[in-house]
Amino acid sequence: MPNLVPGVLAGAVIALLSASPEPATSLRLTLDHPGRDSSRSVTLRCGPPGGDHPAAARACSELDGSGGRFEHAPDGRMCTAVHSPVVARAEGRWRGRSVRFREEYGNDCVMRSRTGTLFAF
Repeated sequence: MPNLVPGVLAGAVIALLSASPEPATSLRLTLDHPGRDSSRSVTLRCGPPGGDHPAAARACSELDGSGGRFEHAPDGRMCTAVHSPVVARAEGRWRGRSVRFREEYGNDCVMRSRTGTLFAF
């Protein structure tokens, strides 16, 4: 029996190491409306979803599904041509990797067409 203890301990250590969670995601998302001098920011955490983003679970799912890309092809929604610029920014860590994103869009509708739920706050 004394030889059994080291084997059990080694197995427990291997099990704990393989069960470690994926690297954390924590992002500061900011929307700036230059023409209105307004700015809003939220925190998005994933794994598990959290922070003060109003749709954290969905935003995390979309971000994971895109492989960490903040922008995608337009989703097909109809947007007006009204010029009301918005700057979307993200900074922080995605799955442990440092990331930064900044893009200016013609209006909120165009931005949401390209970024989904991520900047819907």
